[in-house]
Amino acid sequence: MRCSTRRAFKISVAMIFLWLFITLRIPEEIQDVQKVVVRYGSKKNPKSLEDWPVITYKYLEKIHQRKKTWLTVGITSVSRQGQGGLLDTLAALYHASSAAEQKRMTVLVHLADSDSTWLRKTVLRISSLYSSQILTGQLLLIHAPSDAYPTVNSAQDELSQAQMYSKQNVDHAFLMSFATKLSTYFLLIEDDVFCAPNFVTHIHSKVINRKPHTWVLLEFSNMGFLGKLFHSRDLPLLARFLLLFHKERPLDWLILHFRTLLAQQNPILCRPFLFYHRLSHFTFENKTLTGQEKGPHGPDVLPGVAFTDMRLTGVYSPQEAYTLDESFFWTYNVRTRNSLTVILSHPANLNRVQVRTGSIMDGKYILEKGQVELGYQPEGTPPNCTSFTLLGRLVQGQMDQIIPKSTGDQVSCVKLAANANQASGLMIRHIYLWRAGDAEDRKADQN
Repeated sequence: MRCSTRRAFKISVAMIFLWLFITLRIPEEIQDVQKVVVRYGSKKNPKSLEDWPVITYKYLEKIHQRKKTWLTVGITSVSRQGQGGLLDTLAALYHASSAAEQKRMTVLVHLADSDSTWLRKTVLRISSLYSSQILTGQLLLIHAPSDAYPTVNSAQDELSQAQMYSKQNVDHAFLMSFATKLSTYFLLIEDDVFCAPNFVTHIHSKVINRKPHTWVLLEFSNMGFLGKLFHSRDLPLLARFLLLFHKERPLDWLILHFRTLLAQQNPILCRPFLFYHRLSHFTFENKTLTGQEKGPHGPDVLPGVAFTDMRLTGVYSPQEAYTLDESFFWTYNVRTRNSLTVILSHPANLNRVQVRTGSIMDGKYILEKGQVELGYQPEGTPPNCTSFTLLGRLVQGQMDQIIPKSTGDQVSCVKLAANANQASGLMIRHIYLWRAGDAEDRKADQN
């Protein structure tokens, strides 16, 4: 009983901390954003705990007076060494949305890092790129003071697993609590993702089609907590739930358990999935490695550029098919002999090519009839190979083939070509290349 009372007290304190947000109000001038962050977010100019509810309530009141939108897209972001995933994700969100869709959407970003330098740089960069969205209230940035988090005594790289769970869960509890009154629905994504074109319209269609059936959670991705859609009315309860068990389990596990507690026993996966991770990233339960970390026989990084004569959607680049991360190239209405070609910066001796098309989960959007060709002797600007030889045809949209030495020497191009018209969508997940090594390496790859 004493433990239960103590826990209840801690949760009550945590709920009080939900008021301790620093919000970046819709500014009359963009310079106001910097002033708000420096004044209320800097350790050099701290405010007493008595001041926080007053300061925060003033900004909450102004923001909640704005017109309620249909969807809030929630993102929590922290600084990552050498990565600008948040800016890329914001660009993807707006590029994938029409003007009409943007009016139905609010983007809420929780800058959940205590590094004041990163905070200042990030806010200034976002405010310079998205001033119109900030001024109209379509983009909101928030930051919670470090006082609101559980005390951590050790260095960040020495955090226990429970402490890392705690940070992530509390970050998102703040995010969800703030989002409660912004819109009818709340979509949770991460800060390193690609978005399918017109994802707002697709989500709206799925929600309409679910009526009159009830639901708690719709999933537009099968990766962790990415692409999870909630009713905004459930967010206060979910935020309390995350705070109650913030050290017990990772966020994705708690979200799924919350779903079952609200009587939705089975997941509702909405395909095709609309969100994919842009970069290989680290999660507590599911560690994803870059190609270089997959082992001694992983694909090689050979400098090159991808070109295509397939339709471009404006969001997906053909280069995304030639990377070691989880990005992909998406197109539709493919015609016979349309192709995507990787042109290497320097000829290479190859001993293996792997091509993957279609969705990982359900196998849709494969290249139904296609083949892979190897090219040689590039000419022109941009360069293109003057001769090609057939390596093989795809089987159910896939290929993983060892290249004979006579064919794999001095390769400059790898072409994926369509052998028939295909009106449906096409997802080219990756084209992986392996450089030929000595005889032992070649034998190991064959095995």
